[in-house]
Amino acid sequence: MNALSVRTKLTAWYGGLFLLAGLVLVVINYLLVQSTLPDPARVASTTIGSADATYGIAAGTPLPSEGVAVRLLSGSLDEYRSSTLSTLLVGSAIALVATAGPAVLFGWLMAGRALRPLHDITSTARRLEAGKLDRRINLEGPPDELKELADTFDGMLDRLAESFDSQKRFVANASHELRTPLAVQRTLIEVAMADPEVTPELRKLGTHLLHTNERSERMIEGLLVLARSDRGLHARTPVRLDAVVASVVRATAASAAEAGVTVETRLRPRVVAGDPVLLERLVTNLVVNAITYNASGGWVYVEVRGDPALEVRNSGPVVPPEAVPALFEPFRRVGGAERTGDTRNAGLGLSIVRSVAQAHGGYAEAQPGRRGGLTVTVRLPPS
Repeated sequence: MNALSVRTKLTAWYGGLFLLAGLVLVVINYLLVQSTLPDPARVASTTIGSADATYGIAAGTPLPSEGVAVRLLSGSLDEYRSSTLSTLLVGSAIALVATAGPAVLFGWLMAGRALRPLHDITSTARRLEAGKLDRRINLEGPPDELKELADTFDGMLDRLAESFDSQKRFVANASHELRTPLAVQRTLIEVAMADPEVTPELRKLGTHLLHTNERSERMIEGLLVLARSDRGLHARTPVRLDAVVASVVRATAASAAEAGVTVETRLRPRVVAGDPVLLERLVTNLVVNAITYNASGGWVYVEVRGDPALEVRNSGPVVPPEAVPALFEPFRRVGGAERTGDTRNAGLGLSIVRSVAQAHGGYAEAQPGRRGGLTVTVRLPPS
């Protein structure tokens, strides 16, 4: 059962307090009117006493004609008193019921007005992402508790944005600085291995070092792309996504043939607004991952259509459903291998895919195949 909203609860409180105050007012009004109306018994006693004094008759011996008049006067006063109190109660009840509806509506409107800043805070928080912390509430109004809450939220976002920007700059700068020493190491290893007098043991060691160096370079390049896409896009150009996919499939055809994997495509014309280099890297990562984490004799199916923009399916080992969300985290791979558990890739492929998709205003998601493998869907807004 869904819980009542805060606005509904506040409206119920407003309406209940209004009805309670109305009932108290009716009771007080009833008691005041009752006390001011003439009492029939007191009026009758006063009338009889006046008659006795006028005619000189002993008390308690009313005249016949006077007794009839007193009884008539007492009955009329009693009927008048009852009628007045009944009319008062009925009129008060009708007025209370008639004003209850507008009071509840007024309470609903006032509750919505009071809670509007909270809705602004909630909608702003929903639109925030780790790489896009540029939205602020900027609540206008008197310096009350809600404005203090909104200003505190904006200050927290300022600090978070500064922290994320500092982290991204550090990753980009560190990755850039590491490219030069890695290139120097690769050159030194290749020069040493080119010596004809090198021993087989040293050549084997050099080959291993080259593979390690190549993996480090791929990881550094992936971190640079990840840092670049996390910073968002400063400019967008129309990009033919189907042409990018066709180019990537042609470039990876040799790798697919070597792995014994068949790649099939179904490409419909689709234009998106974005960065062609980042989009090419997104497609490359998806196709390379689908080829790498596959089986000999397997298949890869790449499709470009209207919605979603891109879908890549492949055969391969079974992926547990609970492990799919973690695949989009850096250095996570199929099968739970992390960090150094797999030397085929740097473990940044799907992380870059998600980051590039978010930079283009879209998102990426994955689902395990029924008989193994993975289906990755990328949704991108049209140009």
